[in-house]
Amino acid sequence: MSFNAIIVAAGSGTRSGGPKQWRSLAGKPVVRWSVETFLAAGATSVVVAIPEGGSADINAALQGLTGWTAVIGGSERAESVRRGLTQIEPGLPVLVHDAARPLVLPTHVETLLAAIKDADAAAPALAVADTLKSADEGIVRGTVDRRGLWRVQTPQAFSPGVLQSAFEQWDGQEAPTDDLAVVEAIGGRIRLVAGDPRLLKLTFPEDFAMAEAVVGNRTTTRVGTGFDVHAFGPGSAVWLCGVEIAHTHGLVGHSDADVGLHALTDAVLGAIGDGDIGDHFPPTDPQWKGAASDRFLAHAAGLVTARGGRIVHVDVTLICEQPKVKFHRQAMRARIADVLGLQLDAVSVKATTTEGLGFTGRSEGIAAQAVATIVTPA
Repeated sequence: MSFNAIIVAAGSGTRSGGPKQWRSLAGKPVVRWSVETFLAAGATSVVVAIPEGGSADINAALQGLTGWTAVIGGSERAESVRRGLTQIEPGLPVLVHDAARPLVLPTHVETLLAAIKDADAAAPALAVADTLKSADEGIVRGTVDRRGLWRVQTPQAFSPGVLQSAFEQWDGQEAPTDDLAVVEAIGGRIRLVAGDPRLLKLTFPEDFAMAEAVVGNRTTTRVGTGFDVHAFGPGSAVWLCGVEIAHTHGLVGHSDADVGLHALTDAVLGAIGDGDIGDHFPPTDPQWKGAASDRFLAHAAGLVTARGGRIVHVDVTLICEQPKVKFHRQAMRARIADVLGLQLDAVSVKATTTEGLGFTGRSEGIAAQAVATIVTPA
């Protein structure tokens, strides 16, 4: 069944320490999880309500995705939903979802769409299992009967036109805390379906740790390797792993001939099965003549992000007699960490010789091999 989706992502995230919709969860922005799910489930349109000034953030978070649009949300959640409703395709059901619940699945969408075949609206809900107490300043005043109480989650689904009509008739003095309340007010028939603990809402900082643990079961680890060689030629310096080192010779290559970054770029591309550096930056293309190789590495890292993945560790081994790498290792690690957005302890740079054997042993050039480990959605 075709449907529209509105994702509310216009909040400031005060309680979670900042705008949570842009924060990373298992290597990709929180808002991207929901957008990808709705698109995969067959959404005709996905509208994301964002805060004022959030255009750059949403474009970065959803880089590489199509089929979505953004709308500036309001100061209240209900106003964000109202504005989203103006952007959807008429005549179709609409699902409204909180970006702060990133672990929605296509199966949730299917269940909700089936539930509104004989109802005006539907939502997943969990029965309240814990004992409820009323309290005043930390002192218990009584026990609340939990029978018939439910914890309602999102996404919430609405039959075509129902939510629009309900908002037109809404005259409540206070903003509704969810969209079901607006349909309740006009006497709509609302069905609750089985909720899912995985639809947890990211409200407090500790919620992210719990979500990371859940997501850990929905990712896969990939490893790519790379190897590159460049010969010595005229020059007074070489570029290695993004650092310029004075030397008696330069390295010959179409770009800056940074053998370390070339090997690492191939390793990252290999981990996502996307060809090699020559496919993306052909040596026959004059625009790459003398180019800094950190551009190549940044491009490969961007492709990983666009696939919802993240780089977790890289390891480069430089093979040469000269120059001596030891004194420059920390600068190399720092440069790679900066390009890839990694912590320093996730970057390793080593050097070795071939004990005088082969072309590197004869100081005819430098070789490098690299390994990149990434995590992607399963």
